Amino acid sequence: MEGSSDSGWPKSDSNRELNTSLVSDRNPRDSSHASDFPIRRPKEIDSYEVGVDQFIRTGEYSDVSLRQWLDNPNRTVDALECLHIYRQIVEIVNLAHLQGIVVHNARPSCFIMSSFNHISFIESASCSDSGSDSFEAKELSSTSPNDLNNRQRQTTDCQLVSDSSSISFFGRRVEEEKEEEEKKQTFPMKQILVMETNWYTSPEEVAGAPSSCASDIYRLGVLLFELFCAYSSTEEKCRIMSSLRHRVLPPQLLLKWPKEASFCLWLLHPEPSSRPKIGELLQSEFLNEPRDNLEEREAALELRERIEEQELFLEFLLLIQQRKQEAADKLHNAISLLSSDINEVSKLQATLKKSSSSDFPSSDVIQNEESTTLSSRKRVRQGVQIHNEDESHTHLDENQKSEFQKENQDILSKNSRLMKNFKKLESAYFLTRCRQIKSQAKPLIRHSSISNSGRGSIVQIDRSSVNNSTSENRYSEVNRQIGWVNPFLEGLCKYLSFSKLKVKADLKQGDLLNSSNLVCSLSFDRDGEFFAAAGVNKKIKVFECDGILNEDRDIHYPVVEMSSRSKLSSLCWNSYIKSQIASSNFEGVVQVWDVTRSQVFMEMREHERRVWSIDYSLTDPTMLASGSDDGSVKLWSINQAILFLHLVDLKALKINGVSTGTIKTRANVCCVQFQSDSGRFLAFGSADHRIYYYDLRNSRVPLCTLVGHNKTVSYVKFVDSTNLVSASTDNTLKLWDLSMCSSRVIDGPLQSFTSHTNVKNFVGLSVCNGYIATGSETNEVFVYHKAFPMPALSFKFETTDPLSGQEVDAASQFISSVCWRGPSSTTLVGANSTGNIKILEMV
Repeated sequence: MEGSSDSGWPKSDSNRELNTSLVSDRNPRDSSHASDFPIRRPKEIDSYEVGVDQFIRTGEYSDVSLRQWLDNPNRTVDALECLHIYRQIVEIVNLAHLQGIVVHNARPSCFIMSSFNHISFIESASCSDSGSDSFEAKELSSTSPNDLNNRQRQTTDCQLVSDSSSISFFGRRVEEEKEEEEKKQTFPMKQILVMETNWYTSPEEVAGAPSSCASDIYRLGVLLFELFCAYSSTEEKCRIMSSLRHRVLPPQLLLKWPKEASFCLWLLHPEPSSRPKIGELLQSEFLNEPRDNLEEREAALELRERIEEQELFLEFLLLIQQRKQEAADKLHNAISLLSSDINEVSKLQATLKKSSSSDFPSSDVIQNEESTTLSSRKRVRQGVQIHNEDESHTHLDENQKSEFQKENQDILSKNSRLMKNFKKLESAYFLTRCRQIKSQAKPLIRHSSISNSGRGSIVQIDRSSVNNSTSENRYSEVNRQIGWVNPFLEGLCKYLSFSKLKVKADLKQGDLLNSSNLVCSLSFDRDGEFFAAAGVNKKIKVFECDGILNEDRDIHYPVVEMSSRSKLSSLCWNSYIKSQIASSNFEGVVQVWDVTRSQVFMEMREHERRVWSIDYSLTDPTMLASGSDDGSVKLWSINQAILFLHLVDLKALKINGVSTGTIKTRANVCCVQFQSDSGRFLAFGSADHRIYYYDLRNSRVPLCTLVGHNKTVSYVKFVDSTNLVSASTDNTLKLWDLSMCSSRVIDGPLQSFTSHTNVKNFVGLSVCNGYIATGSETNEVFVYHKAFPMPALSFKFETTDPLSGQEVDAASQFISSVCWRGPSSTTLVGANSTGNIKILEMV
């Protein structure tokens, strides 16, 4: 192309723009010329993995557009650096002209420069945003001229640009970077790009003439001027660039860089024919005279780049070493912890065996049953079974240890439920261990002891047969030694105690006159004899539990049925007064019912919107709390109603209750719960994703706030005096330790339970003896144990067509309420959105 005339260059009617997909289809020249133009991605802009570390990403994010580099107010003009950059751009334009292609976008915003001054040409989406040619975001060419020449021999086809979909990520990234930079600058970047288009438009293009290769030469002249002219402000730059259109150069440029200014004026000649061709430009003394210096500079830059690459690789290797060392240290600590715990448990086992052999004559029978597997034993459901060894020595020799380990491995391998969840149990073990290590300085507070039912936390024994005070002291000593082992082992045994939920009764009680029978709430009376169900059918139905379990009937009728004026949202049976049950409805009314009379004897109307939840205090059965959509929790006393109940005939009398206290919040209150062993503490969940724990003696500020859920908190229940479980529509249950409430804010739960599905509806929550029951929007009931994040049991409600009697799959159905029969019961009642109620038992 070096000696060709201007008339030989393509005009606008056959322009070969750099964003064409196939030059050979549109260019009559020999395809060998087309193959000279390289197609490669600049190595500086290859995308990295998302999760890679910051120091690895440094090289990627050091790439900037040439426009940003030129507009840097702190930039100083380095002649060799500017010529190095300029020569790379001229080489790129030359390769395009050799193929008969006019580069319309030879502007700074369309070039990317690496930290080593390697130039890559792109057609950024930002160019089209600026009002210039409408190009798709496409990457175009290469880095250094050496890379270009090497690539020329490798390229076999004449495709200039890859498909826009393959590199759209790069175009978007450049655009995002420009937008971020635009926000940081006082002068909008988009306005700069619009002005850049005007600066780089040749005089003949302004006059309406078609663009030509000579127009690219003009743009190269403007670019050379920008490289050697620095500005102190954007306003000054706009003024100088406007004067450049008339070939007026600033005096400081003429004095400092006369040779460069003269060459620039040659390229900016108003007559296209008077401008040099691209070949003349490459062979000019201006670009070739400092060639040796440029080559030395390029070699130095290449060496520096290689050094930095090696440093980057070294940092990468050091980071891997650091992480592997941390993993090795963690593994070493875990093994040390396990070894210590194995020795501790072995000693405790030996101590227990000695105690059993001296205190219980029947211990030989227990020893003879040692050979049976764990799955065939009758596990202690409320405590921990004693596992005796063949020998009672405190210190086991190696052979005994290996035999003991082999026996335990056989036991574990035969317990499929344990092995199926082995990884999760392992995580729970280390979590428990780490928590215990952190709290070693605190005194151990135990809330579980041998219960009234005869089920102990350590050993199941008949309490009536043991009256030896020496034995009790010995067990107390064992309890003190056990430390962390006891709660974890207790939880493990409870987790493995039951294998499934079995249907004991299917309650057929649907109301054919109501289109919706969704049960919103279930509640048992104090003795577990009766349970009540209420929901959107505006009725409270009371059923006798044993009667349903013992009689097989097609339809089960309630022993009592009470009607309300509005849809019912919550029920709570008084823990002391057997005939008293409280309800709340969608109109914001709280009512207390006398079940024996089937009528309301107390009504509270202070809430302004729907009441979601009510709860009686277990320790003070005259106290009642309610939470509403109006953002308030109200406390009520039923003393007045109880007095009238005993003094007068209430057939026509209904008392209007007045609240004794109010807690105001900023969001809807969805659930309330008194602490199990005190009427002075109250927790409630809110639509602001938080749980508030109050001491009612100072109700102005919460005792502490529990933060961790991402959506509305739908239920809160006290597991015991220090642990609280919460449910949310963020698909999780969370277990909290309230003994940490001195910090005012608790932002980390002890445990999260996530196997169920709950993103939209209220699905119920109930706790019993460490077991946590909840519903799921998959129409399943899940039972967790507080010690482990995975469910211990689950049961899916099967839907039966009332006409055909066949099972149908109803994806829209969900569990709406669950309730345990009593504080230590294994019986659970669950209801779903169609009104189907099942009595389930853990077996």
